[in-house]
Amino acid sequence: MAAQVGLCPNPPGGVSPLDPITKDHNAPSVFRPENLLREARRQKDLPVENVPDICVLDPDGDILRQLRADGRATRMSAWACYHTDLFTFELGGERFGIVGCAVGASFAVLIAEQMFASGCRLLISITSAGEIAAGGPTPAFVLIDRALRDEGTSRHYLPPSDFAEADLALVEPLMRALEGGVPAVRRGSTWTTDAPFRETEAAIAAARAHGVLAVEMEAAALYAFARACGKPVVCFAHVTNQMAQISGDFEKGEAGGAHDAIRLLQAAAQAWRSTL
Repeated sequence: MAAQVGLCPNPPGGVSPLDPITKDHNAPSVFRPENLLREARRQKDLPVENVPDICVLDPDGDILRQLRADGRATRMSAWACYHTDLFTFELGGERFGIVGCAVGASFAVLIAEQMFASGCRLLISITSAGEIAAGGPTPAFVLIDRALRDEGTSRHYLPPSDFAEADLALVEPLMRALEGGVPAVRRGSTWTTDAPFRETEAAIAAARAHGVLAVEMEAAALYAFARACGKPVVCFAHVTNQMAQISGDFEKGEAGGAHDAIRLLQAAAQAWRSTL
């Protein structure tokens, strides 16, 4: 009889390899971002240097590409992350750090952990999103106040729940400052998924029943990390498409929406500074 590939009939300790690992969400991690960065600096012979107070995750990479095209972004040579380059830029008297193309929940949190271990004080994520509930013309920005947890990373930071909630003490003053500004921003919830090509009709209907406005890939994990670790994180969805169900979809605006996103970053940074 052929062996069953991947199954262990007598696993060590009597635990099946198919059983989920029990999570103690209050237990400290053995593997720490500070230690990873320490080893990266040692191997690369890099100095210890803090990132800017405000850092940005740009999963699509459009913001960073535009900043580099304009000659406004400088690579931070002391950024010790193994997987990414971090660039800095000046905007409205504020220095920002930005990492492009950190797509998906696990990658976004991997970078967020290292940013905060390197001196970040506020993390802003601006990710493109597909429209779930019609709420006006697109492209449009949504300040995400909670995200439906349909990915795996958040489960390592918080016990099970339907949503990962933003810190309202951060979201509410930002929303007040952004109301009536340019670009226009509204507030609402999103659905975070690990599998964008499994957005079935049934899954979309279920997300819509939860009252979400759009679907994206990072916010639930980032908010779970933020709440578990006490870090200030704010996520924006740039609602740009209807999951390519129509021809000519995925139009984000001028320069791939980068100019509007940069204006949004400046307004958000000023609002955050005013709360300190």
